[in-house]
Amino acid sequence: MSNFEDLQNKVRKLQSRAGNAKMSLHDLAEDLPVNWTEIKAVAEKTFEIFAELDAAKTELASWERSR
Repeated sequence: MSNFEDLQNKVRKLQSRAGNAKMSLHDLAEDLPVNWTEIKAVAEKTFEIFAELDAAKTELASWERSR
């Protein structure tokens, strides 16, 4: 498998993780004020996943432009 295909797979996996993280944050928000102490941890995790996804998408776009 090429590095390009590996990167595509990484983006797909990160998109799935990002969707799950977004739903966790959404569910937490819907249940407020219950578990309000978890907001920061869940938000930080969601932020990290989306930052990683953004970086992978940028790298993938760079690969696609260079082909």
